[in-house]
Parts: sequence; structure tokens; C-alpha cells
Amino acid sequence: MFEVLAQKILPNNCLIYHGAFPDFGGPEDRVSLEKIDEFEDLIGKPIAWAYFSNNWKKGIEFPTEAVRIIHSSGATPFIRLMARTKFEKPRRDRKYRLRRIIAGRFDRELATWADAAKAANIPLMVEFGTEVNGYWFPWNGKWNGKGRKRRYGDPKEADGPERFRDAYRHIVNIFRARNVTNVTWVFHVNGESFPKKKWNTISAYYPGDDYVDWIGVSIYGAQNADEEWVSFRSLLDRAYPKLAALSSTKPLALLEFGVDERLGEPDKKANWIKDALESLASGRYPRIRAVSYWHENWENASGDMSRLRLDSSTEALNAYREGIANDIFIGRLDTSCP
Repeated sequence: MFEVLAQKILPNNCLIYHGAFPDFGGPEDRVSLEKIDEFEDLIGKPIAWAYFSNNWKKGIEFPTEAVRIIHSSGATPFIRLMARTKFEKPRRDRKYRLRRIIAGRFDRELATWADAAKAANIPLMVEFGTEVNGYWFPWNGKWNGKGRKRRYGDPKEADGPERFRDAYRHIVNIFRARNVTNVTWVFHVNGESFPKKKWNTISAYYPGDDYVDWIGVSIYGAQNADEEWVSFRSLLDRAYPKLAALSSTKPLALLEFGVDERLGEPDKKANWIKDALESLASGRYPRIRAVSYWHENWENASGDMSRLRLDSSTEALNAYREGIANDIFIGRLDTSCP
């Protein structure tokens, strides 16, 4: 599959990689072989990558054991660099503010992380700034200068997004200085921007083609009973042109998608999933070369449950199994076309 292990991960121009977050727990970092095997057995297909969080709550440390476990399963580790000390949201993170990253306060830790990634000598997918255009994460512009100008960088640009771009580039440059060649860098946005401000656009955050290998997006349907039900196709139809406009050459990925189970209406989630996989397989979004389902349930502050796991109902699971069985979705990173 890889003649040289330490290289960038390229898209398959004919087929679509199939990955997942296979329920690695609330902190999103409890990686286990059992969870990967359970997910693959559940849906009847292997995953090309396993997606998980590298939380910086206790410091910036390379997730050696998680990477080893995922690699041993045959999947590629996909690591989310989560620059946060707490999970409460939304809020500013006092320790990992973007201005501190840019100023080099964490260069030593990041260099150690980069060296460990290089020593792993396997392909790694890495993203910094998950869903950056969403205020629920502390790296969003709302917490780093908002739309103010003239206090940082280019006086014509909003400080919040500009700080993110520079922080992202700063991290990548550390890896380049350490000659790390086995990390594929991903830029990850939400399908819709919140807050809905003129400065909070996905293009404002884009670090540029020289720093990004893949562009990814999260597309979620209703995640609880109070949210409006919107079809997958409607959501991605709105986001896709914005993603494609960021770069004419970078491959796109649906990094996270999922929808809640509406109790008493089992066909609703099943039909949403069916629409998603059929739309992706149809060629409607030709530059999307990877999909990754977010397989998790969680309890909300209100006490009700969000049930995104695929086994929330027989109907939902069958819809996913049938859709992902299409040969266009492949559970391995292989650039050869049939």
C-alpha cells in the first residue's frame, strides 16, 4: 500500500476512503482495539482511518499508545490536536490562547511532539483547529480578537481568524524544521459558521495551500430532539461550494457526519443516512474523497440523550451497512483505481 511509510496521504481519485470515530469515549481519546473491531464488525467494512482527539489538558504529548493501537488494527491514526485545558464550552482557554502559540510559548513541547511523530515512521493524519468557524471551540475567532482590526497583523483583516491562520502555520513550520514528512495536514471547518458574523467565514481562517494537504468539514443533522430536522443533502449542498472555493487542488473530506435517533420514528435517521451515502456515492460532490462517521452517544446538560451511534436502531444500522457496502467506499488508503 505504501512503498515508503513516511509520506503524505494522497486521495484516491476514483474511490472514497471510509473512516470513523468509533466511539473512543467522552474525551474522544480512549483508543482501543476493541472499539475499532466492534465498529468494523458492526458495519461490515474496515476503516481506513480511526479519528481521535489529542487533548492538551495535561500537556502537549504525542499519543504513542493510541497511534500504536490504531496502526496495529490496519487503520491509519487521524489525530485532532485539541488546544484546550477544559471541556466546558464555549469559553476562552487561558493557557492555549492563539497568541501564546504564535509567540512560541509551546515550541519546545510541539517540537517534542513532532519528533515523536517522525519516529513513529508511519503515515499520520493531523488536524489543528477542529471546526474552527464554530464558537464552541476556544480557537474560534470569537475568543481571539473577533472581527477587530489593527490590533494584530494586517490592519485590513479580522484579528481572530488571522491569529488562527498564523498559529496553524506556526505549528506546521515547527514540523518542517524537524523534517517531519509523514504527517498529512488537515484544515477542518464546520458546515455552517457560528457566530454568523461577516468576519467568521471559513475562507478567513484558511492557512493556504502551502500549509494544508486536505480540507475537511463536519456535517451534522439534528443532534437532539429540539433541533430542526434538515436533510444531509441540503446541508452539504450549502457547504460544498465554500469548501471547493478554498483551493482548486486540495482533496475534500467529510470528516464528521451523523444524526440523532428520533425515538418512535426509526425511519427518520435511516433515511438521513441513506441520503448521505447515496449522495456521496453518486458523484454529486466529486472532490470529496473521504467520509468519516461520528459513532457516539452522549448525555446533554438537559439530561436527554443524543444518539448518533449507528446501532441506535436496526433501521439506522441497516441503512449504513447497505450504503457503505458500495464498492466506491474503501476501508484502506490505496490510491490505485479499479
